[in-house]
Amino acid sequence: MNTDAAKQYSNLVFDLGAVLIDWNPRYLYSKIFATAAETDFFLENICTSDWNEEQDAGRSLQDATEMLISEHPEYEAHIRAFYGRWKEMLGGPIEDTVNILKTLKESNRYKLYALTNWSNETFPLALLFYPFLQWFDGIVVSGREKMRKPQAEFYELLLTRYNIDAENTLFIDDNQRNIAGAAACGIEGVHFTSPLQLKEVLAQKSILS
Repeated sequence: MNTDAAKQYSNLVFDLGAVLIDWNPRYLYSKIFATAAETDFFLENICTSDWNEEQDAGRSLQDATEMLISEHPEYEAHIRAFYGRWKEMLGGPIEDTVNILKTLKESNRYKLYALTNWSNETFPLALLFYPFLQWFDGIVVSGREKMRKPQAEFYELLLTRYNIDAENTLFIDDNQRNIAGAAACGIEGVHFTSPLQLKEVLAQKSILS
């Protein structure tokens, strides 16, 4: 027996960035720097993922910017561009995943939620640009809650706020670290690699036909 198909799911939880929304700082910095090597150096050593995650966890954009400028004054203009030109990092919706979400919404079989590491100061722009975010029954934004994936309390907040049973929930995220965090809270995860891969997994689990 296919145990995946036998399991009943009631709730599907989506990550947003790199799953439904194409966001990449390189879209901006490839315009600013002359070479890919310069862009890579800047994003790996100045405006790093670790630095950005602190804004996802609630640090203000102003505090983050000024702190980094004090450490790297020679890059002031480049650092200010990170949030000053943040919209240029958005590549648009990942249409094939949005179509999966639309099918799930129209099936009316599942509650749909989003659990995202995202600054509370930039998330209103996402709500403006991406109407499909209105399809969710609830969205939990790390910057608003001042906690983030893969911290256990962030997943527990989602479960508590919306009265979700972890046993009947499937979580979809492109970061294996976040999948492990969900598993520690009893939530089954799917490591997203592409819309086609997700569609195949959901079909195996009898969530999509």
